[in-house]
Amino acid sequence: MKLYSYFRSSASYRVRIALNLKGLEYDTVPIHLVKNGGEQYSDSYRAINPDALVPSFMDEHDGKDVEITQSLAIIEYLEETHPQVPVLPRGPADRAYVRSLALSVACEIHPVNNLRVLRYLSTTLGVNEEQKNAWYRHWCEAGMAALEQRLASDARTGRFCFGDTPTLADCCLVPQVFNALRFKCDMSAMPVIMRINEACLELDAFSRASPGSQPDSE
Repeated sequence: MKLYSYFRSSASYRVRIALNLKGLEYDTVPIHLVKNGGEQYSDSYRAINPDALVPSFMDEHDGKDVEITQSLAIIEYLEETHPQVPVLPRGPADRAYVRSLALSVACEIHPVNNLRVLRYLSTTLGVNEEQKNAWYRHWCEAGMAALEQRLASDARTGRFCFGDTPTLADCCLVPQVFNALRFKCDMSAMPVIMRINEACLELDAFSRASPGSQPDSE
């Protein structure tokens, strides 16, 4: 297995957590998103991922080469090919609920705050650093507040987002909290999220996946 990753990419971080939870060995291929104008824009990497995004994932399954982009698609593939340590619950309603929590992060919070959006704000629209960070905090805090409300009001919330075993939802939540803290978002009104984040980081699978533990960490 090979994971094209950037140490601070929250989407890559999600996949690293899932791989670790399932006890899968993989090779990391660092793709620096800032140096040299962004290595993701190189012709060699665009041949792997035309979207010029990380992560990208390669594997061999049933004698065939597998190439997958998009973090949640990669994790779903891992779930189907290595179900022994599941990151989704068994019942269809509970699986849909966990997916909805994950998608709240991956499709609502993250896209408006990822690197290419922030870069566009700065380089094309001329937004200054303070304004750019205010944009990030506004959308991140709004999305996280909604997620906090869901977790705080649902009886299925346990030590983790769903019960007492990490799931796909936690794989998405922890990287988003990392970014929120990095950009100095106000998380004081989100005690459930912060409690779950702390519980996750106590696990080796999460700590080994953290940006500071990656071979390309700076």
